[in-house]
Amino acid sequence: MEELREDIKMHLELDRATPTHIEFWEAMMVVCDWEISEARKRDALDRARVRGEEPPPELIAEEMGLHASVDPEVRNLLQNMSFHELEEWQAQIEAEMQSGTAKVVEFWEALLKRLHIFKAKARLREIHADLLRQHLQRLQDSDEQEPHSVQHVIDQEYQFEHADRALEVAGPYSPEPSAAEDDVSETDEEPGSFSPELVHNYEGDEVVDPEADKEELERKRAEVLEEQQKRLQEAAAGPSSTDDDGVELTAQERALVLKAMGGMEEGDSILGSGAEVNLESQVYWWHDKYRPRKPKYFNRVHTGYEWNKYNQTHYDHDNPPPKIVQGYKFNIFYPDLVDKIKAPTYAIEKDGSNGETCLIRFHAGPPYEDIAFRIVNKEWEYSHKKGFKCTFERGILHVYFNFKRYRYRR
Repeated sequence: MEELREDIKMHLELDRATPTHIEFWEAMMVVCDWEISEARKRDALDRARVRGEEPPPELIAEEMGLHASVDPEVRNLLQNMSFHELEEWQAQIEAEMQSGTAKVVEFWEALLKRLHIFKAKARLREIHADLLRQHLQRLQDSDEQEPHSVQHVIDQEYQFEHADRALEVAGPYSPEPSAAEDDVSETDEEPGSFSPELVHNYEGDEVVDPEADKEELERKRAEVLEEQQKRLQEAAAGPSSTDDDGVELTAQERALVLKAMGGMEEGDSILGSGAEVNLESQVYWWHDKYRPRKPKYFNRVHTGYEWNKYNQTHYDHDNPPPKIVQGYKFNIFYPDLVDKIKAPTYAIEKDGSNGETCLIRFHAGPPYEDIAFRIVNKEWEYSHKKGFKCTFERGILHVYFNFKRYRYRR
């Protein structure tokens, strides 16, 4: 509909030969704008219904003037009225609203919004009917002239017939073909005279047998598939290679991470390689082109005492309760990503049958393998005010979160 509107706009600017043409394209523009607004309104209502939300307030305000039960009757009434009747009715409604005699103002305002649409449709119907009448008149005029043209054709056929008879009386003017020409024509028309002769002894490039060529092609395809399968098995069986630089961070990388995490707080400790989970052998579609490697990481775990009502009752500062994990800070390094537009992601997975812990798995793309860590299985705080952070900047994925704290009740 929007493309159609652009075409109508172009015709409205170019086709201004007569006032009727201008009225036609202006009416088409009004109807097209109305249909586009109705389609957008339906889309907004469908989205609200699918999401279980309330319709937009501007749509509700538009429908306040006409009740749903009255709208079909109003449409039928306006569709059956001519262009001049709609103009007269519009003038009457505007006069009543200006004088203040209109009782239900919302109804008449909603009706006036629809009047210009039906006026445009009525004008289009009138223009179409006028064009049909003109076309019918042209057909009738051509039918009236048709008997004269038929008589003219009959006279011409009569003249041609008399000319043929005169030629028959005068005799043929074509010469008789000679016997020699008959012999030549008979030899030229022998079947197969234009077909090339079959050559048995061909001197030139080597002629390839189609069956042998097909067998050779199948053999080469089988070799390629076998080699590909062997490389996949080697990649799946062999240990994944690590980065040449090792897991040690450079001074610049360590400075960036420490700046993002801040200083060490009480209860913070480095989450070493012991928390890393060895994933199953991973085979990637890109392993032929890029060498898989594990990303570097620098992680922290935050532990502390939870002084809830229960711990306040049973423990004190001299005999503190056991420390619990309160949050994590993960920093995963992806400096050499092939697709730098697509950010790495993380996902939470089950840790077998153990319900107290779970796995957080990080996935980026070539040339990096997935990496996973075992963490405590608790509900996260997703508020930025309470420490949640998930960003990817300067080739580093930062995922910081704390666990929710629950109040103890008797």
